[in-house]
Amino acid sequence: MHILIVDDEIPVATLLAEAVAGQGHEVSVAYGGAAALARWKQRRPDGVFLDLRMPRMSGLDVLPAIRTAVPDLVVVVITGHAGPGEREAARRLGVADVVEKPLCLSRLNEALATLAPQRRGRTSLTSGIGAAQRA
Repeated sequence: MHILIVDDEIPVATLLAEAVAGQGHEVSVAYGGAAALARWKQRRPDGVFLDLRMPRMSGLDVLPAIRTAVPDLVVVVITGHAGPGEREAARRLGVADVVEKPLCLSRLNEALATLAPQRRGRTSLTSGIGAAQRA
């Protein structure tokens, strides 16, 4: 599965990318909304982890473009600063889940299961991070 990770916080995006790649998924990373749309044009992902609050182009700006292109694509929002109104707006745009920062591995496992249901219960992000750290 190809997962696009969109977050302007490089350490968060890096941790998430290593964890998801450690589970055997292909990963693309974009550090902002405009970069996400550029990556999207290069190769459409099978699922997206999307930060809501980013400079210049927010996740709420990116979501309509995703929905127009692929209405049923699974999108999981990751956020540490979004208010209830932003979360509700994201849910109206069809996000599958909202994961709060700081990121917790058990919540990331649940979110990855949402993005990749065929892998549910077979592996966890904890083992993926360990594999990434050993490499």
